[in-house]
Amino acid sequence: MKLRLRSPALWTASGVAAVALLVAVTLSRGAGVLPGSPANAAQVSAPVPDMSERWQGTVDYAAFDARIQRMMRDPGLVGLSVATVEDGKLTFVQGYGFADRENGLPVTPETLFRWASVSKGVAGTLAYTLAEQGKLSLSAPLASFGTSLRLAGGAEAQLAVPDLLSHRLGLTRNAYDGRLESGDPAPLLRNMLSTVPLQCMPGDCHSYQNVAYDAFSEIVSSATKMTYADAVQQQLFVPLGMDSAGLGMAHLAQAGNWARPYRRGQVQTLSDSYFRVPAAAGVSSNIVDLARWMMAQMGAAPDVVSPSVRAETQRPRVATYRGGRSGPDSLIISHGYGQGWRSHIYDGHWLVGHGGAVNGYRAAMWFDPERRSGIVMLWNSSSTRPFRLPYEFFDALYGRPFSDWIDIDKDPLFGVQPAADPVASDIALTTAD
Repeated sequence: MKLRLRSPALWTASGVAAVALLVAVTLSRGAGVLPGSPANAAQVSAPVPDMSERWQGTVDYAAFDARIQRMMRDPGLVGLSVATVEDGKLTFVQGYGFADRENGLPVTPETLFRWASVSKGVAGTLAYTLAEQGKLSLSAPLASFGTSLRLAGGAEAQLAVPDLLSHRLGLTRNAYDGRLESGDPAPLLRNMLSTVPLQCMPGDCHSYQNVAYDAFSEIVSSATKMTYADAVQQQLFVPLGMDSAGLGMAHLAQAGNWARPYRRGQVQTLSDSYFRVPAAAGVSSNIVDLARWMMAQMGAAPDVVSPSVRAETQRPRVATYRGGRSGPDSLIISHGYGQGWRSHIYDGHWLVGHGGAVNGYRAAMWFDPERRSGIVMLWNSSSTRPFRLPYEFFDALYGRPFSDWIDIDKDPLFGVQPAADPVASDIALTTAD
């Protein structure tokens, strides 16, 4: 949707309401719903566009691929997997670099990576799917589910699931992440959150969380009498045909083809820290299944992720502030957070998605619900450069002038820009979450 708005980067209350209404109307009309049977049936049977003769769409993918190959000369990058969707169709899939550099194993479309905080959108989607089925109350106090979450002043008795999933608990940002990484049990840390100083009154502002967010996995267990991982598989991944997707450290490490984590060029020991908060950061899959997940969020599988679920989870509930006034950030306004989903307006287009970062892995998904088009990326290093790549894709999609937002054209490390390299780009400096 093309929204010609130029205003400061913060959501106002009226701005949130206006865009939320526009989003809800668009999604409730079924925008982006592919005809035919549910669960991306056409996409599952179609050949994966993982070679140049299968690339399709309006974007010049030969030029886009050349840009990515040059970007991979960054010594901070090891492996990268990218997929794009245009008008509801998978149009480009490609792997770059190494899943395991020491053993010379390349990244392929089948290589599993961690989603990190892109997993939060799974929690939001599951919450509203269960609510639609009458299995979960979204208005019941968090305290009624018997979770380990305790907040200052007993705020868990006043807040509900929508507050949890939009990070409106009032806590200091990323409370107790350090202790989670040191090995402390997540339930113990959630119990201790009542002692954490408040950043704002509960329910009043956005303050990003991982430990607290995963109280939702306990809520799902209380409501469904099954583990969070089993509920996700039963309700979402299996119906969507996402065969490589799953939760937990064993799911990743026991796969035949998985990307090892790297940081500053050195392979890292795989840690279970954020696997222990599955609702916040527990999912792993290959790039094709992440693309399937994005397609479902654009309406490809309405019998699995309904239009009303998409409308309620994606619409912004609270203002966030990210970015600045220079470069591509000058084209981005109205940052908001829904139910496990971020959103902003980029040069008049409403985009939804999320980024993620855990030790040795990064992930990103951004899509235009109106155009049913978007990009997903998974990589096994701590480099932040690929976070800027989606806006080169969107500029090409929208026909915008080219801009070197991945910042490689003036650096001799990346080689000379080819004469015919017209990929449009406008990479907002959206970073990991």
